[in-house]
Amino acid sequence: MSGPKIPIEEVARFPPPGMAAPVSFAFSHDDRLVTYLYGSDQSPVRQLYAMDVATGEQRVVLTSLGGESEELSLEEALRRQRQRQLGQGITRYAWASKSDRILVPGQSAIYVLDGTESPVRKVVDADGPVLDPQLSPDGERVAYVHDAEVYVADVAGGEPRQLTTGARGTGKTHGLAEFIAQEEMGRSSGLWWSHDGSQIAFTEVDETHIPVYRIVHQGSDATGADAQEDHRYPFAGEPNARVRLGVVSADGGEPIWMDLGQDRDIYLARVHWLPDGRLWAQIENRQQTVLDLVSFDLTSGGRSAVLRETSDVWINLHDMFRPLDSGGFIWASERTGFRHLYLYNSDGTLVRQLTEGEWMVDGLAGVDEDAGLVYFTGTPDGPTERHLYVAPLAGGTSRRITREAGMHAVTLDHKYRHFVDVYSSIDTPPTATVRLLADHSAVGSIHEPTDPRIADLGLEPPELVTLRTRDGTTLHGAIYRPPTEFGPGPHPTVVSVYGGPHAQTVDNHWSMTCAMRAQYLRSRGFLVFALDNRGSARRGLAFEGVIKNQLGSIEISDQVEGVRWLVEQGLADPKRVGLYGWSYGGYMTLMGLARAPDVFKVGVVGAPTTSWDGYDTHYTERYMGTPQSNPDGYADSSVGAHVKGIKGKLLVLHGLIDENVHFRHTARLINALIVHRVRYELMLFPDERHMPRKMEDRVYMEERIAEFFEANL
Repeated sequence: MSGPKIPIEEVARFPPPGMAAPVSFAFSHDDRLVTYLYGSDQSPVRQLYAMDVATGEQRVVLTSLGGESEELSLEEALRRQRQRQLGQGITRYAWASKSDRILVPGQSAIYVLDGTESPVRKVVDADGPVLDPQLSPDGERVAYVHDAEVYVADVAGGEPRQLTTGARGTGKTHGLAEFIAQEEMGRSSGLWWSHDGSQIAFTEVDETHIPVYRIVHQGSDATGADAQEDHRYPFAGEPNARVRLGVVSADGGEPIWMDLGQDRDIYLARVHWLPDGRLWAQIENRQQTVLDLVSFDLTSGGRSAVLRETSDVWINLHDMFRPLDSGGFIWASERTGFRHLYLYNSDGTLVRQLTEGEWMVDGLAGVDEDAGLVYFTGTPDGPTERHLYVAPLAGGTSRRITREAGMHAVTLDHKYRHFVDVYSSIDTPPTATVRLLADHSAVGSIHEPTDPRIADLGLEPPELVTLRTRDGTTLHGAIYRPPTEFGPGPHPTVVSVYGGPHAQTVDNHWSMTCAMRAQYLRSRGFLVFALDNRGSARRGLAFEGVIKNQLGSIEISDQVEGVRWLVEQGLADPKRVGLYGWSYGGYMTLMGLARAPDVFKVGVVGAPTTSWDGYDTHYTERYMGTPQSNPDGYADSSVGAHVKGIKGKLLVLHGLIDENVHFRHTARLINALIVHRVRYELMLFPDERHMPRKMEDRVYMEERIAEFFEANL
């Protein structure tokens, strides 16, 4: 049936309908409380809440940090870009692991709550950004980075103490994660408290040998230094940051530097303090085919091997290392082609494999040693689902805990009695419930969606489908059908594409239904289609690894198969098919237009990666090697090599201060388009980075995208 028209402002609005749900769940150390961040009345401005597990009572703990400026520092703006964070207000908090104290970071100050009943108080006030603050386990001290050095302050008061020296003014930093670690490795921190609070491990990052890449704020009223920012960006095949790992007493003194190996061209992937005081780390080679788990001697800095993972495809980093109080540890590996959990002795000898099958473990949710159980999330029930499971540490069959079909994100308490279940499906906006682990029964409701926009806008869930390619590969897709007033089809069709590795776009989650650009285009008579091609995540290494050393080929073939399948179903008009995508999706849109011009007639391209020698090391080299080791692959995977094949209508969008996918990518694309006399339209956002954030920019962008498809399809 015909639904209401969707205002273009709703396409740009954040959060989308139904997605104003709590985030950042955590249990207090005694498990009496669940805390979370939430913006009431569909607001993006978040506050800190607490729920009493026993009574179900919910209350606001902290509404705001009153003295904080709404103008973000460059450091904070870049941090939020790294984490793809659009929320406002209180965006972070953390409990001390062994006390009732809560840390709430500001931009140039650090605040604490001495329990959820206490007023907020400022414990550090600095002249300039305060980065990555972390409470000691007992909550008595806070470590942080200021002006490139590590400091510690007593929460009770007093002058902060500077623990590290030698970085300030040299271009080095102490205690911070480098760009690559934050953007591509999933490591956002560069300092770590020991469990007893006596020592701090920290990184030293030296990027002085990496040439400066300057970004000019062309839309700014300012000039000179106030209108530019310099980044040490490691391009594929070029030098990376040099990283050292040190340990310093929390009371001060000279650091001990750990031995990261003779090969200095490595990635410090993860750092772990064990409960017994040992320090371990994960070290990955530049080629990302070897990952070493090593142990350090804290007196000498010497290292010893614990275990080594190798791969003929590549190593996907994870956060599924868990030391056990009884000795030994849990570890995840893709050595069988699918990520599974393994139990090891403390010396690195394998005890047993804990999970197995042609499916993926997504996350390690908890280990109850007393009961001999390991909790994990994964895909045993299919790659478009995520559920919580439990398996015995002694070996045996796993059991599913969550019941509703869809996607579940979980947070377990410390005593393994309760868990927070954030559940969603294409039919159900995110709900948050406290449940018993033993029988899944609900203890209390944290959040039920009440967004009136869902009904007002007439949002209908997409149809989740599977199809088989001509070579027998099963792919998962989603169809957004236009209202019945537009007839049964075939329809003008727009393919929404990302297509890159390490990501999945089609699953049984509400984010599919509240994909507002797709819903808007659907309401205007377009059929919108999304498909996870080979190379995407959560299907195993064989499915993901087919793109190794050659991007933009098999992915496009699969997208073409998807369109042909739609045509066979009588849904898509083969003469009116377009594409849109952002980042890797922008790259895919260009390659679709260039390599399959008979299929794709129109493309809207956002912030595209057009030449892989212009993107960063860790991401690009994982899939492509280096330009030096794989010159033919880089050449053929570049949009420039195929741009002359573009026959359709093309609209390119890019933010001029994008520090991730630089505007240089689009500039190089334009040069190639000019050489081959390919017509294009260009829309620039002078004050936007990789993700457009300003409401006026987002509204304008969505208007132009819709108009472009309506005019050309």
